[in-house]
Amino acid sequence: MGNAKPLQFHRAPIGEEEIAEVIDTLRSGWITMGPRTRAFEEAFARAIGARHAVAVNSCTSALHLGLDALGLGPDDEVITSTYTFTATVATILHVRARPVLVDCCDDTLNIDPDDIRRKITPCTRAIVPVHFAGHPAAMDEIGEIAREHELVVFEDAAHALPASFAGRTIGTISPLTAFSFYATKNITTGEGGMLTTDDDGLAERLRPRRLHGMSRDAWRRYTAEGSWRYDVEYPGFKYNMTDINAALGLVQLKKMERFRAARSALAARYDEWFRDVPEVRVPITRSEVSHAWHLYVLRIQPEAAVSRDRLIDELKRSEIGVSQHFIPIHFFSFYQQALGVDCGQFPVATAAGDSTVSLPLYPDLSVDDLDRVAETVCRLVRGQ
Repeated sequence: MGNAKPLQFHRAPIGEEEIAEVIDTLRSGWITMGPRTRAFEEAFARAIGARHAVAVNSCTSALHLGLDALGLGPDDEVITSTYTFTATVATILHVRARPVLVDCCDDTLNIDPDDIRRKITPCTRAIVPVHFAGHPAAMDEIGEIAREHELVVFEDAAHALPASFAGRTIGTISPLTAFSFYATKNITTGEGGMLTTDDDGLAERLRPRRLHGMSRDAWRRYTAEGSWRYDVEYPGFKYNMTDINAALGLVQLKKMERFRAARSALAARYDEWFRDVPEVRVPITRSEVSHAWHLYVLRIQPEAAVSRDRLIDELKRSEIGVSQHFIPIHFFSFYQQALGVDCGQFPVATAAGDSTVSLPLYPDLSVDDLDRVAETVCRLVRGQ
């Protein structure tokens, strides 16, 4: 494997169909939110099986918009995992609610239902589970807790497209779910996000609020059938998706199942490589879920010849791109001060934050390149 070319951590699977659709959009004369965005919403809702899909410009916007539409605010506590990206927690602060961090399960690194129960107070209003790496969280237990305490569940499914829990598609289980179409995600629009819900009233709040709170279908004011006159019903946000992004999404959505199958096959090949390597711990899949395989995350064990940090450095020297998911929220100085948290409160997440490394995993990753990654990891952790 000498003289191998540099290998990226991720490469978006953009083909000629996506390029052609974007060019058609640019030539159409309508590039901001318009007919292609509406078509993408409708196609996404059908693909997921949700009643409504509301497109926005990022998953972070989806999280903020959803929390706002749920009416969460001061004095409300929102429980979420400490093992997530900062956006999950920052958006809770953006609506002036209080994030309550919970440790994760040792096997999946998803939010721990037992710790959720311990953290509930009279001020708790919502639970935001995060489907880490594409493996759905324990939605049966989380739903039971929510019903028992009359809490709303808002899923952060940035990694979980397409995935399912106990035969139910992620995006149809809870009152509200947020998805991501960032460049590295399982389907991409470059930047973008989506909210799904079966609640008509919630959808009616979400749609105008993503575009300044302007009255229904205000974007049509520039079309022949639209009116220049509109109302502002709420001080909303500038979170709308553009038709350029939606054009990418329309094509990518058609390839979603093919992408998932490719990711799953590559993950299985990694599993074969690491099956008899005690220096690493491979990800698991619980029997009740269908995994989206957004990430393939190894945990470097204490008996490995190199630390996690040294492994990342050595892989980079070998021109192999890797990443780390996630630096837990309680590792960051801002959240330590703002929430009064420290590493001792979250032993599972803390251990994972010090030991995880994400390997390249994307539909166009060749078997030869995967084998190069896996062989290099095995050699390094064995000290060879």
